[in-house]
Amino acid sequence: MHTRRSILKGTATALIAASSMPIISTLAAAKAPFAEVQAPAFYRMKVGSIEVTALSDGTIPIPLASLYSNTTDEHAQSALAAAFQGTDSETSVNAFLINAGERLVLIDAGTGSYLGPKLGKLIRNIEASGYQASDIDDVILTHIHTDHSGGLSADGERLFANAIVRVNKRDIDFWLDPAKREGATGPLKNQFVEAQQSLTPYLDAGRLETFDDDAAPVAGIGSILRSGHTPGHSSLVIESEGEKMVFWGDITHGDVLQFDEPGVAIEFDVDQQKAVEARRAAFAEAASDRYWVAGAHIAFPGIGHLRTDDTNYDWVPVNYSAG
Repeated sequence: MHTRRSILKGTATALIAASSMPIISTLAAAKAPFAEVQAPAFYRMKVGSIEVTALSDGTIPIPLASLYSNTTDEHAQSALAAAFQGTDSETSVNAFLINAGERLVLIDAGTGSYLGPKLGKLIRNIEASGYQASDIDDVILTHIHTDHSGGLSADGERLFANAIVRVNKRDIDFWLDPAKREGATGPLKNQFVEAQQSLTPYLDAGRLETFDDDAAPVAGIGSILRSGHTPGHSSLVIESEGEKMVFWGDITHGDVLQFDEPGVAIEFDVDQQKAVEARRAAFAEAASDRYWVAGAHIAFPGIGHLRTDDTNYDWVPVNYSAG
């Protein structure tokens, strides 16, 4: 019969025997070096007859708990910890490519070089997915924050040379207003500078156009004004063969706290109360109509459905398909 004593005695005997054997170095070189990179990050699916490709610009660790408002740091940290996320939550920056057969349309343009080396991977992932930046006919921005528009240009040159950039007029009027830029302080001041740097090459080339509230930026793609995060923040909509997908933009940041507590805002909101109202409306509609949702800052690929549960709402990620 094995007892704890006999097991320990046997272990000690084995260790003594092992100590008399020749020592083999544990410092020998590994057979293969660590790769330390992820595979190209794109995910493709169909919405009716429309091909949608989710594209990662990368991820960035963000102290979400300290950036949320209408809550406490302690409560937010507890909610994130319950979802196995630490003080810095690894946050996705997603863009989406729409191919309806006649035009290739990019929704949001990533960060470019503005936010560090873990981001700025959009163009290489466009190429990995089988397209080129020069193939894109239109870039529609959900809004003009650096993580959505910073990848439009580099060193004053357009990175999407054949594309027209389209954005809600309210956002252009806000972010390109010299008086607002001069009056801005802190991080907001930098956002005005970066917006001008990213958009000016398209403006100078006559390749920037605005769309009105709830209007179609291009044929076949609608918009829904969800003002608050920025003045012209807009979700974008495609429908085909009875299926629908709404590209949320920044309705949420992360995929944990705000689904249970839609009243929680974030520091990046230009108007936090309006952003909360927009989130509540977007959640209610998505859960009721059961359409596909694509989020800019939901864990890649950022696509899924919303359903109600006993604590408000629940995010259901797309079930992976290799088809």
